[in-house]
Amino acid sequence: MATFLYRLGRGAFRRRRFVALVWVALLFVAGFGAASASAPTSGSFSIPGTEAQRAFDLLDQRFPGMAADGATARIVIKAPAGEKVDSEAVKPQVEKIVSELKGGPGKDQISSVTSPYEAQAISEDGSTAYVSVKYKVSGMELTDATREALTESTTAAKADGLNVQIGGDALQAAPETGSGEIIGIMVAAIVLVITFGSLIAAGLPLLTALIGVGIGISSITALANVLDLGSTTSTLAMMIGLAVGIDYALFIVSRYRAELADGRERDEAAGRAVGTAGSAVVFAGLTVVIALVGLAVVNIPMLSKMGFAAAGTVVIAVLVALTLVPAMLGFAGKKVLPAGTKSKLFGKGKGTADPAAEGADAKPNGGTRWARFILRRPVMVLLAGVIGLGIVAIPASKLEMGLPDDGAQPVSTTQRQAYDLLSEGFGPGFNGPLMIVVDGDKALADATAERIKGLDGVAAVMPAMQNEAKDAAVINVVPKDRPSSEATEELVREIREGSDSGKVFVTGATAMNIDFSQKMNDALLPYLALVVGLAFLLLMLVFRSILVPLKAALGFLLSVVAALGAVVAVFQWGWLGSVFGVEQTGPIMSMMPIFMVGVVFGLAMDYEVFLVTRMREAYVHGERPGQAVVTGFQYSARVVVAAAVIMIAVFSGFLGASDQMVKMIGFALAIAVFFDAFVVRMTIVPAVLALLGHKAWWLPKWLDRILPNVDVEGESLRKHLGDSSDGSGPDKDRELAGV
Repeated sequence: MATFLYRLGRGAFRRRRFVALVWVALLFVAGFGAASASAPTSGSFSIPGTEAQRAFDLLDQRFPGMAADGATARIVIKAPAGEKVDSEAVKPQVEKIVSELKGGPGKDQISSVTSPYEAQAISEDGSTAYVSVKYKVSGMELTDATREALTESTTAAKADGLNVQIGGDALQAAPETGSGEIIGIMVAAIVLVITFGSLIAAGLPLLTALIGVGIGISSITALANVLDLGSTTSTLAMMIGLAVGIDYALFIVSRYRAELADGRERDEAAGRAVGTAGSAVVFAGLTVVIALVGLAVVNIPMLSKMGFAAAGTVVIAVLVALTLVPAMLGFAGKKVLPAGTKSKLFGKGKGTADPAAEGADAKPNGGTRWARFILRRPVMVLLAGVIGLGIVAIPASKLEMGLPDDGAQPVSTTQRQAYDLLSEGFGPGFNGPLMIVVDGDKALADATAERIKGLDGVAAVMPAMQNEAKDAAVINVVPKDRPSSEATEELVREIREGSDSGKVFVTGATAMNIDFSQKMNDALLPYLALVVGLAFLLLMLVFRSILVPLKAALGFLLSVVAALGAVVAVFQWGWLGSVFGVEQTGPIMSMMPIFMVGVVFGLAMDYEVFLVTRMREAYVHGERPGQAVVTGFQYSARVVVAAAVIMIAVFSGFLGASDQMVKMIGFALAIAVFFDAFVVRMTIVPAVLALLGHKAWWLPKWLDRILPNVDVEGESLRKHLGDSSDGSGPDKDRELAGV
């Protein structure tokens, strides 16, 4: 592989105009497709294999239109103190809201508007009522005029002293990331400038990453409606694609400068950079892709599509790093180097383009000093790292999962205020009613309704509504407790356990949330086994070792559990919530654990591959295990630190998002990268390698013969190019050590 990538990088450098033109053309085509496509919808949501989904499928068959995905809105009206909503002073204002909606600018997208006086949607004390609005399209497809008509219909009533709030998903819009994303990119730019000491070298990873992300996001936007991709799919792809795109380009540029420091010609340096660092990029990218594509094992279409879309963006980032980056290095010329080194490298003799590329006899850099510190105290460092992450992981034992509803919105939003008004007027369970779908005649429906009325957690049971064929019915049940409570979850279980299986199904948003959380829990271990197993085999190919991949997997588990503990502490308990912009605490998203396992594993293996590959390369060329660790840190530590800081900055930028899910994902990925890069990879990994010594690189001879040689360290490339070697190697060291 190294030889092939060497030729690819060298060819891209020499034919840089053609390569750059191809990528610009791809960006233009993808951008044109995105501009021509209609706005993406929220994407359909289904949970195959669950009772709630079977109920929705039955509804679609027996009650056409009832299970439609159109947006809904509830305009909640609270009368002034001492008055009622059906009084002569309040009723005309409510009726005006209804009439304005029926005849307003958004009427073409409205399916129905139901007055509270017709539907008897008035609280027992008469203080609260709500207008039900159903739309023909999803919330993401509503026009701005329709949304404005919805909000403006309440203006007059508010002016007259009524408390009017709007709930439902009609006001839902695409999540906004605010200025945080821009700040994250600016931080990345500063880190790159500090790392490279050159504006051109710093700008290259940013430029190429933005081109790759632009192609990926534009392609997702262009295909969003065709493939039924949700609005958050592009946000996730942008988040991951931008982070890995910058990192992968960073490693190629850094290795290119190191090769120049050894006196290579520019095209030769580009080829060798792609042949060596590019091999690490390919395998690091493969681990991310495996983790993202593996989300399909959960069998939730929305999650699978998010994983595939993000994986596609990662593939583009890898291809950009292998082709466009060396091409851009050709255009950059001498400007890719710090000011003090250009004349040396391009004049007589050699220079040192990169402090990380200095020889072994040069003054030790920060990475070298850190590695030597760990090698002197490996047991202490290992215990400190493991115990520290273990303490941070403790809150994960109190994890509560669920899907966010309007009750999780900040208290300042109209959706949250409408949610609270409905809870006060109609009871906590009114915001999460259960829908009982009966596959049978009226007698079965009535018997089911009577049985449910006798359950402790039920506040109200509505009369059964039959379809035209009289072979199915729907019963709406209002729980006593709020939708996300354990009492409501227990009520769902009681209804299901006491019902005729195959005839009576419980569904609705609350039941869907319960089934979704259960499906996530059930899929976590199989998914973890699949992803870690495949990545273990991949890393065994890369490092020709059993213990190094095992150590990598165990370190990942430690960092991801610690990150999950931090998420619980901030988003569920509210610790430091104001610092991270968390206005409302609540259950952690059901998909968060499995999502973190997938994404964080892929990203964590990036640093494992980049850092340990350098150690493996040094070990293969004759260095003893301890010195190989020092060499790996000497050449890679500064770049790995810069890459981690960049990735943390990019993910942290999404903390400014308006959507709670995007905010939570951004925080989770940022803190996970911090733990994994700085605590696990930069601290625990060298300590473990120091303790293992030669055994770290042990591989049974029979397995060594079976496994294909992917040559990430570039040994075949050096032989191909005629590089000299001192003849020493790991086999000789093993003999001396008796291994």
